[in-house]
Amino acid sequence: MKDVLDQLRKTSVLVIGDLMVDNYQWGKVERISPEAPVPVVKIQSEELRLGGAANVVSNLAALGCQVGVCGLIGDDAMGVKISAMLDGMGVDRTGLITDPHRPTIEKTRIMAQNQQMLRYDREQTGPPADAVAEQAANYLERHAQSYDGIIVSDYGKGLISKELLGALNSGKSKPPVFVDPKGMNYGLYRGAACLTPNEQEAALASRIAISDDASALEAGRALMNELKLLHLCITRGAGGVLAMTGGEHRFLPARAREVFDVTGAGDTFISVAAALSFSGHPFFECVEMANLAAGVVVGKLGTAAVTPHEILGAAEGGAKYYTALEIVELAASLHAQSKRIVFTNGCFDLIHTGHIQYLQASRALGDVLIIGLNSDASVRRLKGPERPLIGEADRAHLLGALSCVDYVVVFDDDDPLELIRGIRPDLLTKGADYTVETVVGHDMLSEWGGEVRLIPLVEDRSTSRLIEKLAKQSRG
Repeated sequence: MKDVLDQLRKTSVLVIGDLMVDNYQWGKVERISPEAPVPVVKIQSEELRLGGAANVVSNLAALGCQVGVCGLIGDDAMGVKISAMLDGMGVDRTGLITDPHRPTIEKTRIMAQNQQMLRYDREQTGPPADAVAEQAANYLERHAQSYDGIIVSDYGKGLISKELLGALNSGKSKPPVFVDPKGMNYGLYRGAACLTPNEQEAALASRIAISDDASALEAGRALMNELKLLHLCITRGAGGVLAMTGGEHRFLPARAREVFDVTGAGDTFISVAAALSFSGHPFFECVEMANLAAGVVVGKLGTAAVTPHEILGAAEGGAKYYTALEIVELAASLHAQSKRIVFTNGCFDLIHTGHIQYLQASRALGDVLIIGLNSDASVRRLKGPERPLIGEADRAHLLGALSCVDYVVVFDDDDPLELIRGIRPDLLTKGADYTVETVVGHDMLSEWGGEVRLIPLVEDRSTSRLIEKLAKQSRG
C-alpha cells in the first residue's frame, strides 16, 4: 500500500467544480441569551478551510498529487484567501476564474463544545454569466488533456453544465473523468468513467427506492446502463460502499471506527478513488483504499483531508501515526479548536504498567495527548547499540493501540525541541524523577503560556529493570 500511495506523487489531477471556503468559528457556551431561548456562543478563534471542490483539491494535495483547479471565486476577500491557500499547497490555479457578479461561496459554522450550533451561507447560485462560462470552457479545452484524469465536484451551485463538460471531449484524447454528482439530471454526466453518488442521490437519480443491498444493486445497474458508465460507487454511510465495474460488483463494509463528522467524506472518497485509478490501479483496490480514507476523515471534526500515513495507519487498525510536518499542521488545527494539547516524549521500549499509568495520567490533564517517540537511531545514540529491543514501527503501533494516546510522531533528533516548538503544547509532561528545570523544552513553553507537569512514577517499574531481570533469567 505504501508503494501504491507513493506513486501518487507522479499523478496529475484536474479538479473542476464549485469552490468554497468553510469558515469555522470556535467558541464556548456558558449561558442562554436573555433576548431569546438560544445559547450565547463566545467566539474564541476562527479557522478557514477549503470546502466543496476546493476540499477535493486539498485532499489530492495531501496525497501528494500534482493538482490543478478550475472554478469560480468572487472579487472579494474570501476569493483572495482561497487563492492564497491554493498557492500554499502548490496547486496550479491558472484555471481559477474571478466572477465579479457573485461572491466567493462561504459556509460559516458556529462551533461550541465540539458541536455545530449554527451554519449560515453566503452564496449566489445559478449559471454564471455567458462570458464567465465561456472562459471556463476555453480553459478546459486547452488544458484538460494535459492531466492524467479529471474530477468533477458538482455541488449544484451553477458552474457545472452540459456545455462545460462537453469541453472535456473536444480534444483528440479524453482523460478519464470521475464525478461527484448533484441533483437529479444525471444526463449531463453521461460518458463519465465513474460516478460516486451517495445512497439518497442514487435513489433519486435512478427513481428506485434503496432500502437494502438488492435495491442498491438494482439502482446501480440502472445508472450504469443509462449513463454508459465504466464504474460506479454508491456510498451508503454506515452501510458501506457498493462498487460496480463491468459485470462485477462488491459490497464493502463501512470502515469508520468512530463517526464524528461526515462533512467532506465524499470529497475524500472520490479524491482517493480517482487518483489511484488515474495511476493505473485496479478499480476495486482503489475503492477499498478510498473506503479506508473516508473512514479516517469522518473521525475528524469539520472539513478535513487525509494523508497517506493516515490511510496506512487505518489499514493497520489505527490512524494515529503522523510525520513531524503533519503533526505540526494538526496541532495548529487543534489549537484553533481551543483543544488543550498535552505532549510527552520517550523511547517507550518494552512498554510496561509504569508507562501506561504515566500516559493515562498525562492524557487526563488535557483534551489530546501527543507522544514524541524516539526513532531507533535516536534510541541507539541515547541508550547504546543494543537498544531498542523493539523497533520504532512496532513501538508506535503499541502506543497507538492505547485509548489514552491520540497521536504518535517519530522523531530522529536526540531531543524533541523542534517538535515541541512546532506543536506548541499547552502541557509538557515528564516523570517525577525529573525536575522542571531538567525537562527538555521547559524554557520555551513560556513563549505561548505552556507549562511543565511532573507525573508520579510507579515504583520498581522501568524498561532497564525489565531488561536486567530478563538477562538474569536467561543466564540462570
